[in-house]
Amino acid sequence: MKPNSSTLTDQELLQQFYSDQNNEWLGVLLQRYTLLLLGVCMKYLKNEEEARDAVQQVFLKVIQELQKYKVAYFKSWLYMVAKNHCLMKIRERQGKQIVEITDRIPLLNEEKDKKQLQEEDLTMELMTESLKELNKEQQQCVTLFYLEKKSYQEISETTGFTLLQVKSYIQNGKRNLKLLIEKKLSLKNGDHGR
Repeated sequence: MKPNSSTLTDQELLQQFYSDQNNEWLGVLLQRYTLLLLGVCMKYLKNEEEARDAVQQVFLKVIQELQKYKVAYFKSWLYMVAKNHCLMKIRERQGKQIVEITDRIPLLNEEKDKKQLQEEDLTMELMTESLKELNKEQQQCVTLFYLEKKSYQEISETTGFTLLQVKSYIQNGKRNLKLLIEKKLSLKNGDHGR
């Protein structure tokens, strides 16, 4: 019997994938981070359509790379793959040669790389936590709008909220998400001793 994939940690899902090479495990894993990846791609590309395309391309790249490499820190690694992909897109857009960005998997050899990955890992973790802390309506509307690419009208029809409520839940949800993340970051950065 297969274990319940939704209760498995990232590491356990990776182990399952490495042991039976079944892409369904990766599907569950990537589903967890779709919204976060979209956020990363939006941050760099500043264009929703391009960001959505980038998320799909990152998914494909991740599936290919995980066939070849074992990854220790999945979330951090995923962030780096997405960031590198976006930087390459920007360079292509600007018509410059791609020099510094390589397709190689970032290895955690250098201490500063590890520290940077841990910081990025923390931010992604906080975003996941914070999304869960939004009230149910905001969480639902933010997810439908950004993750499932639904229009205000479609969200209204799906949820039964009015268009005005949908717009309000999305705007407030986005603002609350930002505030929650900033608050958590300042607490973590200020409270090392606890």
